[in-house]
Amino acid sequence: MEHLKDKFADECGVVGIYKKDKKNAAKFIYYCLFALQHRGQESVGIATNDNGCIVNEKGMGLLSEVFSSSSVEELKGNIGIGHVRYTTAGESILKNAQPLDVLYKGKQIALANNGNIVNVRNIRGILEDSGVVFNTTTDTEVILNLFARNIKYGEIFAIKELCQLIRGSYAFVITLENKLIGVRDVYGLRPLCIGENSKSYVVASESCALDAIGAQFVRDVEPGEIIIIDENGLKSYKLDSAVKRKMCIFEYVYFARPDSTLDGINVYSARYNSGRILAKEVPVKADVVIGVPDSGLPAAIGYSKESGVPYGVGLIKNKYIGRTFIQPSQRMREEGVAIKLNPLKEVIAGKRVIIIDDSIVRGTTSQKLVATLRHAGAKEVHLLVASPPVISGCYFGIDTPLKKHLIAANMSLEEITAAIGADSVAYISLEGLIEAMGTKEDVFCTACFDEMYPMEIPYNTLGE
Repeated sequence: MEHLKDKFADECGVVGIYKKDKKNAAKFIYYCLFALQHRGQESVGIATNDNGCIVNEKGMGLLSEVFSSSSVEELKGNIGIGHVRYTTAGESILKNAQPLDVLYKGKQIALANNGNIVNVRNIRGILEDSGVVFNTTTDTEVILNLFARNIKYGEIFAIKELCQLIRGSYAFVITLENKLIGVRDVYGLRPLCIGENSKSYVVASESCALDAIGAQFVRDVEPGEIIIIDENGLKSYKLDSAVKRKMCIFEYVYFARPDSTLDGINVYSARYNSGRILAKEVPVKADVVIGVPDSGLPAAIGYSKESGVPYGVGLIKNKYIGRTFIQPSQRMREEGVAIKLNPLKEVIAGKRVIIIDDSIVRGTTSQKLVATLRHAGAKEVHLLVASPPVISGCYFGIDTPLKKHLIAANMSLEEITAAIGADSVAYISLEGLIEAMGTKEDVFCTACFDEMYPMEIPYNTLGE
């Protein structure tokens, strides 16, 4: 099935909590997931562990649609894991919702993952040939199966064995017996961090989840690190690997919340800096600079600060449009129905406008934005992009269109400008984006911009 979305889709978010005070963990997991809702809106689940007895509740939709105050209160246990999902592997159906749980030789195990295993077809085929039966179509069930089959030798051995077999990105949390476990892939492609307060340990995809429950950020889980938390505290183990760190740079461009800090880099600062560098690389004479809500706003502010072009709030976002909103028909759209973003004409009319977006993927949204600004009276519209041209898809847990749908992979800059209808279009350079991160080290996966994947991608994974 071809993906027709005009943004890279959010991935997933995971959280694990160990309550030192032995109180129930469920409501704290709920608040953490609320902070991570931007990472996935298709399904949500919470699995709690009460002395090895695991209860797993999940459903399709947003957190507030699946869980009520009473249903959260019914989840007992001082250990738990949670997950918000956007489909990147497997269908968007309830049986694929996470966490997943199994009963293996008397032990209940629950697991939730953020990422994508690129060699999952081969591993799944081998397991099926040996008689293994699967209940879902997700790669997370393959991870859970590989973990369970070696659990008799201990958690560390089981994790190391499965991580030797799987290739791709993963940041997963597991609970069994009286333990909470967190694991991050050897490249560190997907984020995972540790938080703590006097009553809890927390492992989560982003630091904003820690803030939601008053936990202090301790540190990021290192690439290739295994964290095990139990009544004796937190212990760290390392996977055997000599690969270089390759954190997904698109986390900073678009996915993560601006108040999160990932691998020591604050997301807001990275976006603000990208705007400042964009102003140096692409100076444009204009009367006002505006950003596309929400992830384009820090870059617009940075551009204004560096260039001296006044910053303005030019687009108003309707914050009440959720996944259940009834989308207008094509005929209604043609008649000018605008419900997501509305221009502030007082800021735009008669002005030379710079509009900054975090990225351009298919180009259809950019085309609509430019038309909207012109309709609002903009004299000129210059679209600047706070990331380089997207020329290739991602195979590590981000839902991206096929290459034939990526506008920058199929058109020159002049053709893109004409297709979008802007007076000019320009992108930040890849060097400029990396500089915006505040580090000169080569520690990012930038494959969507340069096709330099950190690992070999199996042929049967590649799209057209």
